[in-house]
Amino acid sequence: MSHEIFMPALSSTMTEGKIVEWLKNPGDKVERGESVLVVESDKADMDVESFQDGYLAAVLMPAGSTAPVGETIGLIVENEDEIASVQEQNKGNQLEVSSSDQLELESNKTEEKPVVKSEIVEKQEKEVVLKSEKVAPSFNSDQINAATNNVSSRIIASPKAKKLASQMGVDLAKVHGSGPHGRIQADDILKANGQPVSIPWIGEGGSPASISGSNLGVESKPETIGNSFGNPGETIQFNTLQKAVNKNMESSLDVPCFRVGYSINTDKLDNFYKKVKQNGVTMTALLVKAVAKTLKKHPQVNSSFSENGISYPENINIAVAVAMEDGGLITPVLKEPCNTDLFELSREWKDLVKRSRSKQLEPDEYSTGTFTLSNLGMFGVDRFDAILPPGTGAILAIASSKPTVLANSDGSISVKKIMQVNLTADHRVIYGADGASFLKDLASLIEDEPETLVS
Repeated sequence: MSHEIFMPALSSTMTEGKIVEWLKNPGDKVERGESVLVVESDKADMDVESFQDGYLAAVLMPAGSTAPVGETIGLIVENEDEIASVQEQNKGNQLEVSSSDQLELESNKTEEKPVVKSEIVEKQEKEVVLKSEKVAPSFNSDQINAATNNVSSRIIASPKAKKLASQMGVDLAKVHGSGPHGRIQADDILKANGQPVSIPWIGEGGSPASISGSNLGVESKPETIGNSFGNPGETIQFNTLQKAVNKNMESSLDVPCFRVGYSINTDKLDNFYKKVKQNGVTMTALLVKAVAKTLKKHPQVNSSFSENGISYPENINIAVAVAMEDGGLITPVLKEPCNTDLFELSREWKDLVKRSRSKQLEPDEYSTGTFTLSNLGMFGVDRFDAILPPGTGAILAIASSKPTVLANSDGSISVKKIMQVNLTADHRVIYGADGASFLKDLASLIEDEPETLVS
């Protein structure tokens, strides 16, 4: 009797997944709870475990292919002597060019499993050289190319890493991958070539973190490093994460939003940050702490729309947008920052950024935010509006803090550092007065009492 391995739903927004790597090969024994393959969801790479003991009999979807949630991607049998019959029954459904690990490991099998060697490996070796039209028609040319390329090499690398390696003349075989299961990331290529690694645009987790100078989160004016995913004249397919982001952004168009801005003096915040930076405190942690403490006074701004009415979450969890190297973005979540001291919050944030860039976050670490921050201050932007993430009530866009000439109430002129913040909110649950009151109290906290953010 065979049991199906389905493409799982690894998050509430996932509609399809991409198979990164099969960890088991046809004929291998598997145990309940043991990882069988790695799937790229819309937010992270995650292991898929077997729900029963048995043997992997057939791989119906190769590494590099994409399947909708619920699609059958492999078969497991309870007894080893059932493998041959299951493979025979599913000949028409199997794409014989599978992952690099499968072909390489199968070719090294001993004579203990002659069935697997003769029926799987030999056909794989033949199918590699066949024309693409003879491969199962449910797979497009890009998937077939990815699968055939994997046959000749066990190297797993992101598209951007491969592109950088080609441009810099770096041998991928000599690069140690820092991603899940040794996947080579763009930063690994840069390190191998002796160049500084790229930085996420939130300006934390390894990027400059001082606010002296004109921009929050920047020690001195940084070199702008833009994300590039293709060359002029190319059309690059959206990856799984980008597709999910696109879908979410389209959903946001159905939400009646309003936007309100506020100018905040950051002179005291700057001075306080200089004192605590040497202890590992990040600017993101300071801003998250300030927002969370203000939300505690304004639960309406932490609410969200539901069919039954206004939903007030039990906790305040702050999600912060982080750009991914291969396109799209993810929102790591700092949970209940009001109950976490500033130093621990900074450590948590650095860890989240590091793991988000290697796609190692658990679902509850990127999908449980009740309020979102989007910070582009390190790029020197004056102001911007952020798009509201589905399922939440508000998002705050944070721009650069810059020296600004101001007229004081007594008629004198002074220069102060001003940071523009813009709130985008769901008008069905948060009204104009709610947003304005929230921003006023946030400004008061940052301008007058930044030292209270420590605890």
